[in-house]
Amino acid sequence: MTQPSNARQVVLALRDQGLTIATAESLTGGLVCAALVDVPGASLVVRGGIVAYATDLKAALLEVPVDLLAARGAVDPDVASAMADGVRARCGADIGVATTGVAGPDPQDGMPVGTVHLAVAGPGAGRVQVESVLFTGDRNSIRRQSVDSALLLVSRVLDVAAGR
Repeated sequence: MTQPSNARQVVLALRDQGLTIATAESLTGGLVCAALVDVPGASLVVRGGIVAYATDLKAALLEVPVDLLAARGAVDPDVASAMADGVRARCGADIGVATTGVAGPDPQDGMPVGTVHLAVAGPGAGRVQVESVLFTGDRNSIRRQSVDSALLLVSRVLDVAAGR
């Protein structure tokens, strides 16, 4: 598997900063974690990942509030934020990264195909950065763009944490 260039940068930055990461994934189905563990040395920084594809698992495994899921559905920026925070806590990581959205072929929760919400929690309690995007392309393209964007968001958070 060819890793996104951001995966290597993320692993090296995590290592240099002495931080760990965990992933909470829905539409990407584990691809963010796979990209990270493809990088040699990832075992020093990757704590693990939770693929919560089904909405009920987002609540059960990641502690996303049930009332939030009932009110807005799984494709929501606040759900992404809660997923990132939840995986960070569940896996004992410094940073949690989450992906939720609609890869297609059909809309979900009233959201069009290509709607994606990404979130990074940490380092430090209460710090969550959320990014919402609308990608174009087929299912595989949307999932790949989501992985690349999630890793880029982690990179940006790490740059801020390092004072860059």
